[in-house]
Amino acid sequence: MGGGLTTAQIDSYRHDGFLSGLRVFSQAETARIRAAVETLEADHAAGAGGHGLAQFFRVNGQIVIPLLADLARRPEILDPVESLLGPDLLVWSVELFIKEPGSAKTVSWHQDITYWGMGETDEEVTAWVALSEVSEAAGCMRFIPGSHAGGLVAHRDTFAADNLLSRGQSIDAVDESRAVFGPLRPGEMSLHHGRCFHASGPNRSDDRRIGLAIRYVTPGVRQPGLGRDYAMLVRGTDAAQGWINLAGPRGLFAPADLALYDRVLADQSAILTAGAEAAVALYGTGTPATETRT
Repeated sequence: MGGGLTTAQIDSYRHDGFLSGLRVFSQAETARIRAAVETLEADHAAGAGGHGLAQFFRVNGQIVIPLLADLARRPEILDPVESLLGPDLLVWSVELFIKEPGSAKTVSWHQDITYWGMGETDEEVTAWVALSEVSEAAGCMRFIPGSHAGGLVAHRDTFAADNLLSRGQSIDAVDESRAVFGPLRPGEMSLHHGRCFHASGPNRSDDRRIGLAIRYVTPGVRQPGLGRDYAMLVRGTDAAQGWINLAGPRGLFAPADLALYDRVLADQSAILTAGAEAAVALYGTGTPATETRT
């Protein structure tokens, strides 16, 4: 646990667009983090500031939940990410993905950065940390090796009821025979490129499938459609000053942070819902979220 990636691991990521099975937390530490998440669920089920708790878990939770901001700063995660992106790192979003046991919810084949307004940048990576057993039966992620090497491809908005993506967006005609499963034990992490095709299946296990996704970018990434977007500096410096830097939450659901959360959501919504043929509830303000974006 801890430390950067080996040369072989970096080469594998560059070639395939993903890397899986990296141990970042011990079983005991993972259990502690999971317990903290589930305590939040028990104690703050109603959410705060007019948003359901699921909204904060699924979009920009690091703005109002100290636990999520702190996890994004953990060196056990930052060190491998630095091996890929360099010494200056910002967090664009921190999200929790929870599929209940027996859930039929799926995530269709997609590329993360399709709707993020970041173009086809290579300076973004998602760190996905398992807080429970994320086996094939539990609906672990599947990846198409090398799919990040091309550009962004067309996605079709389905708004399917069992699809956890905000639009049910889907890439048609994916050759699933090439798919590689990425099961994770509790405390293990995968890293994937924003253009890498990936998907996940239903949770057919008898435990919750809990994953923590952290979106890291470098200061050089831009979102032309937004002007200057918001991000939290977690390592190094932002000498380019292309982002509005967030410091992290004052406390759990602090009023000033809730106001900031709404401002960020409003500013991001135009680009993140662009072109959608139906309402994308996830980016509305003042309403509980029932969907997630990846």
